[in-house]
Amino acid sequence: MLRKLWQVLFKRRQRRQSSGQVRTGSAEKRISSELPVNRERIKAAFGNSADLVLQDLETGAQGKVSALVVHIDGLCDKRLVAEVVIRQIADTEHEWNSAKQAYMDLKDRLLSGSAVKEVDSLDSFVASVSDGKCGVLVDGVTRGLVCDTRGWAQRSIDEPTTEVTVRGSKEGFVETLRTNTSLLRRRIASSRLWIEEMKIGRISRTSVAIVYISGVADEKLVQEVRNRLERIDVSAVYESGHLEEHIEDAPFSPFPTILRTERPDKVTGALLEGRVAILTDGTPFALIVPATFTMFLTAPEDYYERYFIGSALRILRLASFFISLTLPALYVAVTTFHQEMLPTPLVLSVAAQREGIPFPAVVEAVLMELIFEVLREAGVRLPRVVGPAVSIIGGLVIGDAAIRAGLASPAMVLVVAFTGIASFATPVFSLAIGVRLLRFPMIALAGALGLFGVVAGMAAILAHLTALRSFGVPFLEPLAPVVLSDLKDALLRAPWWALDTRPRFTGKARPVS
Repeated sequence: MLRKLWQVLFKRRQRRQSSGQVRTGSAEKRISSELPVNRERIKAAFGNSADLVLQDLETGAQGKVSALVVHIDGLCDKRLVAEVVIRQIADTEHEWNSAKQAYMDLKDRLLSGSAVKEVDSLDSFVASVSDGKCGVLVDGVTRGLVCDTRGWAQRSIDEPTTEVTVRGSKEGFVETLRTNTSLLRRRIASSRLWIEEMKIGRISRTSVAIVYISGVADEKLVQEVRNRLERIDVSAVYESGHLEEHIEDAPFSPFPTILRTERPDKVTGALLEGRVAILTDGTPFALIVPATFTMFLTAPEDYYERYFIGSALRILRLASFFISLTLPALYVAVTTFHQEMLPTPLVLSVAAQREGIPFPAVVEAVLMELIFEVLREAGVRLPRVVGPAVSIIGGLVIGDAAIRAGLASPAMVLVVAFTGIASFATPVFSLAIGVRLLRFPMIALAGALGLFGVVAGMAAILAHLTALRSFGVPFLEPLAPVVLSDLKDALLRAPWWALDTRPRFTGKARPVS
């Protein structure tokens, strides 16, 4: 039954990806030469929305030329619309005698203060207005002008909230795509930084940017990113997580194969290695592909501190990763099946603590882990002012109450608490939450088979990690397969003067230039 379910889900995902992004609908409406007709069509397209602004203007010699200015209130810069568009059209000094003369003069000379684009279909005109641009129609002309006057309220650039560092840049991405691309341009002031944009979502028409360095990123990798994004066929995209689930290689794996970040310096480092970044309008989180396992245990400070400090911190995070995954399972296996592995005083101490506990060790571990996960989730969802206090006090009170009530031993509470603290050392949340989920089957294997179950579970996880790919790149590279030239920035970090080549699988393995 599970096999059939797997096949149904996999085939459904393949059908959704192969269906293509573009679906044929009604034919595009041409712009009419009659301005009242266009006005009614635009109002009908927006459903007489309250934020739709339609302004009629009379210009030219003796008001012979009629024009219509269309924009969305709140998406356009009102000052820019008034000075660059409306003032240029309504200037009384114009001596236009025909609509065509007025249209050409506006397109070629007067509206040059903003990026002007010519459209010949009403659908394109409406789509541009929906995107925050200002549209201009002239009576008697079957084409329209679209001016880039976008200027909506946005959050200021601030320190990233999910990737805090002691040393390094304090700038983080925001929800505006153009601001995010400018942050990358500031760090890579080169014409080789190429940014390709596309629209994804049949209704939302969300702007998505593919960012890479020409000549550094492999063109096959860039084309693969394009192909996967173009196959996405959904109604709306309003977070990069939607894209991630559609383009990742292993959607049923607990381990993420795409790295997400809200730090421009992290994206810059990935681009210089030959990777590709995907930015989505409306979210501060960028996606980096391909991603490898070691990237999820790397923090920006590893490159800002001296190399032996960065290497020591990486080893500490790797040890914390294995502790958060295996410590409760090891405790259950040893106390249930392998007491002879512990020193006699420790065995007697653990046995005395467990005297009167009504549950076996495996049930006790699962119960305490569930309580800890509920407390952690509650601390995250509560308001920022009271969340940390409630989670800390709740953990202390519940742990002490569980011990006093005889439902858990002090050793088990200590193991669960230390496991939770070790999981916080993982710098990427998507990897940490996957480990939190895997902890429960590991505890079940330990309770059923002892250390043999723990070893079997670790072997299964390792085999799964070895089989994973991220856009064709082995997930455990450069550990499996072993790439000697890439090991200098894997578990340990070599000095900066030794990091003179790019990763073999993501860029051209040549000296950095």
